[in-house]
Amino acid sequence: MTMITRPSPITPTVDFDRDGVQHGHLRLPWSRDDSAWGSIMIPICVIKNGDGPTALLTGANHGDEYEGPVALFDLARTLKAEEIKGRVIIVPAMNYPAFQAGTRTSPIDKGNLNRSFPGRPDGSVTEKIADYFTRYLLPLADIVLDFHSGGRTLDFLPYAAAHALSDKRQEKACFDLVAAFSAPYSMRMIEIDAVGMYDTTAEEMGKVFVTTELSGGGTISARTASIAKRGVLNILKQAGIVAGAPETQATQWLDMPSNDCFVFAEADGLFEPVKDIGDVVAAGEIIARVHPIGRTGSVSFEYRAALDGVLAARHFPGLIKTGDCLAVVATLTDGT
Repeated sequence: MTMITRPSPITPTVDFDRDGVQHGHLRLPWSRDDSAWGSIMIPICVIKNGDGPTALLTGANHGDEYEGPVALFDLARTLKAEEIKGRVIIVPAMNYPAFQAGTRTSPIDKGNLNRSFPGRPDGSVTEKIADYFTRYLLPLADIVLDFHSGGRTLDFLPYAAAHALSDKRQEKACFDLVAAFSAPYSMRMIEIDAVGMYDTTAEEMGKVFVTTELSGGGTISARTASIAKRGVLNILKQAGIVAGAPETQATQWLDMPSNDCFVFAEADGLFEPVKDIGDVVAAGEIIARVHPIGRTGSVSFEYRAALDGVLAARHFPGLIKTGDCLAVVATLTDGT
């Protein structure tokens, strides 16, 4: 693997080593028709008070997911330097062009930021953002919280999650933070494809990494906003950055033991849920139907759970395409 020596084109307008509260930007040059010497200005907040651990808090890795931005813009407005010990780096909207457009991927280059890591300093706009996080921000962090929800095409039970890791001490530290986040559900999560993910890059660097899925549908609710705001403060308390004990509540632990969790559509059509999010399902039970829409009288397709568990996620729009993730079934457990 060739080591990248080219500097990032991104310039921070904040000083990561200065005590106090700073609000600024990550400035990424972007020359275009309406601005020859223009830049993308990604908002960032750095709050520092002496020595201590560093938390890197991020949202809108995908631009149509809103719990993270709501919680993190709020935290950047309200958290004071004297209330912490260490450093908090807040980037409420990582993929800022996608966030401004309200889309999962960037409208500039169609880049999916969470499939673009470790990135390139001489690549597309999205790859340049990924590279800056990989080489400049992640090395500063001890813990990383990256907010997600289902965006416009998926809906989830509200959960915090971490992954099974080969380093069991690192894995335990991750799940300790998941427990501290104290979402209604807590997940041991697997990915369909982890290549190019922010999660994978952070974990391979030895970081304590936590993510979430907090509902979806391309919107936000009062409930999920509250979960996100309480959860991020709980993470900071658990890390010793903010004083006090996490404000925990009961959580139901879930597991994704294999790829049998995922159900994918094998036909285009009209999506009919048979089970709702949070419903208990049995292996072999029908969880959804897809109805052909080209003519009346056509036979519908039935989709069944491959294992016993709870419906943890489902396709959100009324129409579905072949290959779309139709549902996720997770198993109920007593803990990590």
